[in-house]
Amino acid sequence: MNYFVYAIKSEKYDRIYVGISKDPDKRLKEHNKSDTKSTKFYKPWVLIYKKSIGSRIEARKEEKRLKSGSGREFLKSLPNIPL
Repeated sequence: MNYFVYAIKSEKYDRIYVGISKDPDKRLKEHNKSDTKSTKFYKPWVLIYKKSIGSRIEARKEEKRLKSGSGREFLKSLPNIPL
Protein backbone atom coordinates (compact mmCIF):
# COMPACT_ATOMS: atom_id res chain seq x y z
CA MET A 1 0.00 0.00 0.00
CA ASN A 2 1.24 3.48 -0.81
CA TYR A 3 2.13 6.06 1.76
CA PHE A 4 1.51 9.75 1.36
CA VAL A 5 3.59 12.64 2.54
CA TYR A 6 1.25 15.51 3.28
CA ALA A 7 1.40 19.10 4.47
CA ILE A 8 -1.39 20.95 6.19
CA LYS A 9 -1.60 24.65 6.91
CA SER A 10 -3.39 26.34 9.77
CA GLU A 11 -6.06 28.76 8.58
CA LYS A 12 -5.57 30.99 11.65
CA TYR A 13 -1.85 30.82 12.38
CA ASP A 14 1.35 30.84 10.36
CA ARG A 15 1.90 27.10 10.85
CA ILE A 16 2.59 24.23 8.48
CA TYR A 17 2.63 20.62 9.63
CA VAL A 18 4.23 17.84 7.58
CA GLY A 19 3.44 14.16 8.12
CA ILE A 20 3.10 10.68 6.64
CA SER A 21 -0.13 8.72 6.31
CA LYS A 22 -1.78 6.01 4.24
CA ASP A 23 -4.93 8.14 4.17
CA PRO A 24 -4.14 11.88 4.33
CA ASP A 25 -7.81 12.94 4.05
CA LYS A 26 -8.72 10.86 7.11
CA ARG A 27 -5.63 12.17 8.88
CA LEU A 28 -6.68 15.77 8.17
CA LYS A 29 -10.01 15.08 9.88
CA GLU A 30 -8.13 13.75 12.91
CA HIS A 31 -6.01 16.90 13.06
CA ASN A 32 -9.15 19.05 12.92
CA LYS A 33 -10.88 16.99 15.63
CA SER A 34 -7.98 17.67 18.03
CA ASP A 35 -6.90 14.02 18.01
CA THR A 36 -3.28 15.08 17.50
CA LYS A 37 -1.46 16.71 20.39
CA SER A 38 0.98 18.72 18.27
CA THR A 39 -1.70 20.33 16.07
CA LYS A 40 -4.80 20.71 18.22
CA PHE A 41 -4.13 24.34 19.21
CA TYR A 42 -3.75 25.58 15.63
CA LYS A 43 -6.90 24.26 13.95
CA PRO A 44 -8.62 24.52 11.55
CA TRP A 45 -6.20 22.94 9.08
CA VAL A 46 -6.35 22.64 5.30
CA LEU A 47 -4.45 20.19 3.14
CA ILE A 48 -2.00 22.09 0.92
CA TYR A 49 0.24 19.28 -0.37
CA LYS A 50 0.19 15.51 -0.74
CA LYS A 51 2.42 13.15 -2.65
CA SER A 52 1.99 9.41 -3.09
CA ILE A 53 5.15 7.40 -2.38
CA GLY A 54 5.55 3.64 -2.58
CA SER A 55 7.36 2.77 0.63
CA ARG A 56 7.44 4.07 4.19
CA ILE A 57 11.21 4.50 3.98
CA GLU A 58 10.96 6.74 0.90
CA ALA A 59 8.04 8.63 2.44
CA ARG A 60 10.13 9.31 5.54
CA LYS A 61 12.95 10.70 3.35
CA GLU A 62 10.49 13.04 1.60
CA GLU A 63 9.03 14.10 4.96
CA LYS A 64 12.51 15.01 6.20
CA ARG A 65 13.18 16.96 3.00
CA LEU A 66 9.97 18.96 3.41
CA LYS A 67 10.85 19.73 7.02
CA SER A 68 14.22 21.14 5.95
CA GLY A 69 14.77 24.81 5.16
CA SER A 70 14.38 24.41 1.39
CA GLY A 71 11.38 22.13 1.85
CA ARG A 72 9.65 24.68 4.09
CA GLU A 73 10.32 27.42 1.53
CA PHE A 74 8.76 25.21 -1.15
CA LEU A 75 5.63 24.65 0.97
CA LYS A 76 5.33 28.36 1.78
CA SER A 77 5.52 29.18 -1.93
CA LEU A 78 2.48 27.02 -2.75
CA PRO A 79 -0.73 28.92 -3.47
CA ASN A 80 -3.18 29.01 -0.57
CA ILE A 81 -5.64 26.77 -2.37
CA PRO A 82 -6.74 23.72 -0.36
CA LEU A 83 -6.48 20.40 -2.19
